[in-house]
Amino acid sequence: MDIAWEIKQNVIQQIGKRHERFLEIERRIADPEVIANQPLYRELLRERGGMARMAETYARYAAAKTRLDEARAILDDPSADNEFKELAQDESAAAEKEIGGLTDDLLSIFVTADSTNNRDVIMEIRAGTGGEEAALFAAELFRMYSRYAERRGWKVEIMDSSPSDMGGLREIVFSVQGGGVYEKLRFESGGHRVQRVPETESQGRIHTSLATVAVMPEAEEVDVELKPEDLDMQFIRSQGPGGQKVNKTSSCVRLIHKPTGITVRCQDEKSQHRNRDKALKLLRSRLYEMEQEKLQKERSELRRTQVGSGDRNERIRTYNFPQDRLTDHRIGFNMHGLERILLGEIDELFDSLAHHDLELRLKALAAQ
Repeated sequence: MDIAWEIKQNVIQQIGKRHERFLEIERRIADPEVIANQPLYRELLRERGGMARMAETYARYAAAKTRLDEARAILDDPSADNEFKELAQDESAAAEKEIGGLTDDLLSIFVTADSTNNRDVIMEIRAGTGGEEAALFAAELFRMYSRYAERRGWKVEIMDSSPSDMGGLREIVFSVQGGGVYEKLRFESGGHRVQRVPETESQGRIHTSLATVAVMPEAEEVDVELKPEDLDMQFIRSQGPGGQKVNKTSSCVRLIHKPTGITVRCQDEKSQHRNRDKALKLLRSRLYEMEQEKLQKERSELRRTQVGSGDRNERIRTYNFPQDRLTDHRIGFNMHGLERILLGEIDELFDSLAHHDLELRLKALAAQ
């Protein structure tokens, strides 16, 4: 028997069970008692959001399957006239084609399904080896992601930043909000290397610099409990551009999580209250990321079936300006046109990474 066929049938059965869960959630969120329980209501809404794409696709699959069964029943009916059977034959062919495409869609959704895929993200970009040139490259990476987000109608909000003397960025932390954000950006964590002649290089020598990127799914209050006694909250004067107002007000918020020693800082807003909210959001996401990394390490098979580990120390990509080429080392993908890439035209790369990740997961599923 065809193993691929067995896998597909098994996946469809499991998705059918998940669809039942989706319908149950639909019923529960209409219940006044559930609506009154806001933490439960929000959790159910989030679970529903994560299942919506799968549920909608499965509903179309089930409808096409029903049409195929009805058409086949007519074709098997000896009393049906020839004209009616011709219509049924056309309907059968159309339904089979639709089912084939929807089955592939469901398979893709199933193997890449993740509770984080429907979340917004918090990203960190830090200049690494290369001094001022690395800071300039970090700023270009931020512009690339910002332009890409703009193209997709996402919202980018800076949480904290540390500019360099020549207009680069030593570090920047920002959130990206919108539909399918984590699903698209999840492979960006790691080391990004640039090879080019810096503007400050008088002899035309090619330099290599590095910036690191981290992508964290945005955590919510239900994911991470922050106890007041575990937090050391400090209010200090903001640093950097902004004139006298920035330097005279203690609007910058620094949070220290005592049990882990994690420290976060937010100073981009003039409002102390807004910076506090952003700092709490960032701290939750870092703690959530820490817990997710721990779970992944425990599930070694899952790590082997992913494109990259998500470790910011892993060098994932090179931007080679002399050859006008981007190379993603994880999948051996090359793409030319760095100018347009850094303007946010990077869907081709993201699609290739997602496709390769899907293939790895399918192979792992077939080996089980």
